[in-house]
Amino acid sequence: MTRATHDQIPEAALAWHRAGAGAALATVVETWGSAPRPAGSQLAISGTGDMVGSVSGGCVEGAVVTEALEALTDRTPRLLTFGVSDETAFAAGLACGGTIRILVEPVGDGATALPEPILADLVTARAAARAAALVTTLATWTRQLVTPGQDAAVDARLKSDRSGMEEDGRFIAVHNPPLRLIVVGAVHIAQPLLTIARECGYACTLIDPRAAFGSSERFPGETLLDDWPDEALASLAPDARTAIVTLTHDPKLDDPAIHAALKSPAFYLGCLGSKKTHAKRLDRLTAAGFTPEENARIHAPVGLDIGAKSPAEIAVSIMAQITQTLRA
Repeated sequence: MTRATHDQIPEAALAWHRAGAGAALATVVETWGSAPRPAGSQLAISGTGDMVGSVSGGCVEGAVVTEALEALTDRTPRLLTFGVSDETAFAAGLACGGTIRILVEPVGDGATALPEPILADLVTARAAARAAALVTTLATWTRQLVTPGQDAAVDARLKSDRSGMEEDGRFIAVHNPPLRLIVVGAVHIAQPLLTIARECGYACTLIDPRAAFGSSERFPGETLLDDWPDEALASLAPDARTAIVTLTHDPKLDDPAIHAALKSPAFYLGCLGSKKTHAKRLDRLTAAGFTPEENARIHAPVGLDIGAKSPAEIAVSIMAQITQTLRA
């Protein structure tokens, strides 16, 4: 298989299994206290000990890999608990002060193993950017891939983007489509911003009708649209998992994008420019009929105030503010 990225964990497990190497999936199902990784975090382990992903940021991966290799031998899933009062957890390195519960499942054959067809269906849904949840009843090891509209508890977790245990003993592992970042303006700040956003798991699109700016030479491998910003945003249909950033400094380009963004459910809208520039922008938006409440959605000057100077530092401040807005 090709080298998997940090967010292709089910894909890695399926590929290893189909290649005959064997595979197990480890998933954080519950956390208490200062746990290093949230519920839903995953680690794929091959039969030869290769790993993709993380369930603890490195604290207990060694112990989890050992259990995963044993699960591949006995074909039986298990639940592991690591916490500050557990000497085994201390030996494994869980020094953060929290407690985590991890489900380890062999893929493939076995009455209680994770069936290959269910994992394959999950990978297919992820490839098509379709929301889905893998629901596991821990008491019976039964599993079901559930899509929106089939289960109220699943719908609630998909909406909140939070995997976790239900009171009925089911663990719901959320697999939403990637978050999206739409950047208007193929300027120098956009280059590091797109790179950082991709590392944070965002699917990125860059909009700029100016051919000299939005060229594949300046942005190799990026998704580039040369449409007028409002037309491009109409086709992209931003949703509640979308962040939008305008960077052109040109009202002829930024303003149509801002109008479209304010009419969308995008969770973040950030606009480059000084306080003076933003004040003029607000005047134009008010004249165009936007309310103070709508205008208040704009983060401007864009980015957290960390004293950023260089394009890369400004990109870091923007991505930090996007993350803050998403997670808050």
